[in-house]
Amino acid sequence: MSELYKMTIDEAGKLLRAGKLSSVELTRAHLERIRALDDKVKAFTLVTDDLALKQAEEADRRLHSGERVTPLTGIPLAIKDVICTKDITTTCGSRMLENFKPPFNATVMEKLNAAGAVMLGKTNMDEFAMGSSTEHSAFFPTCNPWDLERAPGGSSGGSAAAVAAGMAMGALGSDTGGSIRQPGSLCNVVGLKPTYGRVSRFGLVAFASSLDQIGPFTRSARDAGLIMQVISGLDPRDSTSAPEPVEDYAAALTGDIKGMRIGVPVEYWVEGTQPGVVRTVRAAIDTLRELGAEVEEVSLPHTRYGVAAYYIIAPAEASANLARYDGVKYGYSYRDTDEMWEALEKTREYGFGQEVKRRIMLGTYALSSGYYDAYYKQAEKVRSLIAQDFTEAFKKFDVLASPTSPSVAFRLGEISDPYEMYLQDVFTIPADLAGNCGVSIPGGFSDGLPVGLQLLGDFFAEGKILRVADAFQRVTDYHTRWPQGF
Repeated sequence: MSELYKMTIDEAGKLLRAGKLSSVELTRAHLERIRALDDKVKAFTLVTDDLALKQAEEADRRLHSGERVTPLTGIPLAIKDVICTKDITTTCGSRMLENFKPPFNATVMEKLNAAGAVMLGKTNMDEFAMGSSTEHSAFFPTCNPWDLERAPGGSSGGSAAAVAAGMAMGALGSDTGGSIRQPGSLCNVVGLKPTYGRVSRFGLVAFASSLDQIGPFTRSARDAGLIMQVISGLDPRDSTSAPEPVEDYAAALTGDIKGMRIGVPVEYWVEGTQPGVVRTVRAAIDTLRELGAEVEEVSLPHTRYGVAAYYIIAPAEASANLARYDGVKYGYSYRDTDEMWEALEKTREYGFGQEVKRRIMLGTYALSSGYYDAYYKQAEKVRSLIAQDFTEAFKKFDVLASPTSPSVAFRLGEISDPYEMYLQDVFTIPADLAGNCGVSIPGGFSDGLPVGLQLLGDFFAEGKILRVADAFQRVTDYHTRWPQGF
């Protein structure tokens, strides 16, 4: 048991419930792993050692007392620093909230705490979840464990890197345009974006409220289902939370996908996708065919406009959401002036980073008088067309399969053009605009770096995409491989 960090949540949970392992042992192993590695990876903005051990002791008490336990009782997890944790710093990767301690827990934190999970700490991210590399964190960039000179993806890069390096058994992230699936792809872990409304957004600091969704990072599809089982469900404090019953995700993982219909969108093989990514994903899709799935091409004609529509809608919502950071109620406040308007201007000038300011300006422009109809209204119409494409596709297919990202992990500092960085999410954005669920799973390697296979499902079809993911993982070993030196 010297390498406890290599176990899956499912494996560790069984040992915990059988009394063959304690949560304190498991938690200490991960805290030691963080101390040994995080100076290199920089996945965490805050490590909550004392709280983690206290929660682990309570989990052990529950496990031995005969109280009701869950598959997550005693399991050490990491939390993206955009999710509110009561009295624990929640920075959103921004100087604006560098010292902010929320007075309440997000609903997902309440659910994890009730399930007996252990919180190891908060993970680094692109500021206010705006980015695809975690280089836009106000504090430091996170490194990819598969190559420390490369980016882990973003905006949930810290969470993905923590799981990939064995510093957490699982983690929570958020996905607005691909921020769970893209880092999942680049770091060789499972990253699941639930259907919009499947998981409560209460306590998730808002970027774009019609797009944001919380989801898990894990090393297996089964583990993703175990976390989803706990965090999903209706929340009266979130008006966009769906009343749809939560299915038994573990029961959906039969290993059998014979006869399942898998569509391969022809528009998801765009020019500029690295040849190694294309080869690897096509081979992964062939594996699904060998498992008995019926694989055919499908057209989603309007998804090609997804990036353009997204970068009007998301910045517009960000412009409105980030208006609350005025230096008055909480967060950073510029005080070296007696002038109210100068104080407001300087608070936002010094509190926000360049990418956040860029998106606020894009969004404010798109919403301004004379441009609203030309830009925002048109983008929302395109969004409806993209959603219709998915609706039609899922009348025929159970799941859609594609690359997650057009490239393997790129070098830190390599992409300086904002537009080029935005294109990293070309395959993930459409599902966010439509509200569908999607998962990226380890699909193979290109030049020694991970390649993600993206599986997209209809509304509330998380069980279906996890079933396909699990079947794939039963006959491949990509998800069990570790970065060299880790």
